Formats: sequence, structure tokens, C-alpha cells
Amino acid sequence: MDNDWSSTGFIPYLIALNANMTVLGLTGSTANSWALQCTLHALATLEHGDLSCIPVALGQPYPFMMTEQRFDTWTTLWGTLEWDGVFAPENLTYEAEGNDPTGGNPNRISKAAFIEGYPNTTYISQAAPDFMIEQVFKYPGQVSIYAAGSLTNVAAAIRTNDTFASTAKELVIMGGYVDQNLMQVQSDLDQDLGSDINFIVDPEAAHIAITADWPSITIAGNIANTQYLTAENITQTTLQSPNLYSDLVKAYYTGFPLWDETAAMIMAYPDVVTSSEEVYMDVSTAYDSPFYGGTYLWGSDFAPSHVRKVNYVTGLNTTIFWDKLIATLSNPKQCVDGVPQFV
Repeated sequence: MDNDWSSTGFIPYLIALNANMTVLGLTGSTANSWALQCTLHALATLEHGDLSCIPVALGQPYPFMMTEQRFDTWTTLWGTLEWDGVFAPENLTYEAEGNDPTGGNPNRISKAAFIEGYPNTTYISQAAPDFMIEQVFKYPGQVSIYAAGSLTNVAAAIRTNDTFASTAKELVIMGGYVDQNLMQVQSDLDQDLGSDINFIVDPEAAHIAITADWPSITIAGNIANTQYLTAENITQTTLQSPNLYSDLVKAYYTGFPLWDETAAMIMAYPDVVTSSEEVYMDVSTAYDSPFYGGTYLWGSDFAPSHVRKVNYVTGLNTTIFWDKLIATLSNPKQCVDGVPQFV
């Protein structure tokens, strides 16, 4: 499971574990913050919930082409974003107040951001792309690659081994918003909700990942903006079923959708999907354009030859979604004899 992990970003892997999937490992990607900080959050949240038997690999620090300077030039030409992700200017005061680092040195760590506790464990020696490749070839046709940050690590694995994608089971992505522009002009929050920062941080990687020959690609795009964790949900899980993650659930910010959690739910519980479209998809790498990092879809009669078919999810069974989410948060697994189990 590849993500730009944060202090409250643990729910996706808990969902997978609750569905009795084997989580082979977590990898940290650059998107909202630098890969190192996100990888350390993965270690820390696993340790917090007694799940350190799951290995963690450090992701690539830099996108394929995007840099701070390149990002700043693009936003000067084509307009700014409400949230710049890792390319927001370095702000040491903001970091000292408990926020993850952006801008500047990718090896900079903000310990104040670790409300879950700073990790005592460390990541494995393998880089994230190499770890992904190893696991896919160890279990051919069985490994789901979940990507909820930038696609840098996934694309690096594809470029390293040209049969990596075809040997996996599937790719599941959080990202791929379409037709959001009119919504974005309604408010600052709407601008943020319609900006596909995971793709914008590394459009070239998103393009490489989406056009590789996976047996199956599932996209949690617009649908990932529809579900929110409420104060009532938090109270329900933390008071009725207190556990090792309850304090972090209480810290969860309810003002944003359950983006990554929705993608994880779709992967772990496919029956949560009530509707989807089989379409062809690509991500724009046209830098001199406001659509750089943007998603475009085609029907089969109109698609260019290089793109691949994806399952674009358009509907969820919200009863299943919330039943599974509350069950996950109420009784997360813990490591017993080196294996995540219910205790």
C-alpha cells in the first residue's frame, strides 16, 4: 500500500486488514509532504497500533520531473491552488506548530507533526519500487497495488521492470477527478476538493502508471469526495470500542472527505461498488496547460491507442461502506506472533 502517510492516515491499511487481506508492506510517497516524513508516519502509526510486523519501505523523494521551481512557474502561468501539497513554500514556524514539512530539503523531518509518537522502528533497506517488484514476483497475479499519494514509486517500479504491472493483480488509485472545474470556482474548499494534487505533484508518473499493462485498474476519482467521517462516527467508535487507535481517530479532521479510505474500501470490499464505468483514461503531461496532471476519459470508439481500460467507480453502497468502516475502527488487528490478527 503506497501513500503519503500522515498521523491520521492509518485507516486504509486497517480496512485492508479487516477484510483479511495480507498487507505485504507500506511504502511512503511524496505528495502532501516529502516521502521520508510520510514513510516515518507509516512506521509510527503501525507502532502506535502494535502493527510493526508490517514492513515499511522508503519511497522516492522527488517526482519524475516536477520541482518546486517548475511547480511555481506552472502556477504563475495557469493559476494557483488552494493546496500546493509538498510544493507549498517551506515554513519552519508552521512545522514547529505540528505540521508536516513542505518545500525545501526533502530529508527534513518535522518531529512536532508526530502526534502518534515518533517511531522507534525503521524502514527496510529496500527502496519502495524494488520492494514492490519483489512482492509482485513473489506472489504473481495476487498482489493489489494501492496508490493514494503520488504515483512516483509505482511508475519507478514500472520503469525498472517492464513486466511488473502485468504480473500484479491490479492497481487501485485514489485520484482521477473529472469535470470538476465549475465546482472549483464556488469556494476555496471546492477549489481544493477538485484539485488532483496526487497527480499534479507528479503528472509524468501518473501517466506512466495509468498506461501500463495492469490486468485491472480501478479509479476512485470523484466518488472519493463523497464520504465524510463525522463527530458522531468518532464518538461511536472511540467510546463504545476503545482501542489503540482511538486517540488518533479523535484527532481526525472531519472537514475533508474520506479520500484514501474510499479507495481502500473499494479494493478490500468490491461489493461496496454499486456502479462503475469501463472507460479509457490518461493523465495530461502537457506542462504549458492548465490541465497538466489532469485526467481525461474516452469511450472505446474514441480512445487513443496508447491508453488502457479502467474501472471508474461512480457509485457506492453507503450502508456497506459505513458498516465496514465502523467495524474496522472498532476492532483493528494487532500483531500476534508476527502476524496481524484480531485480539
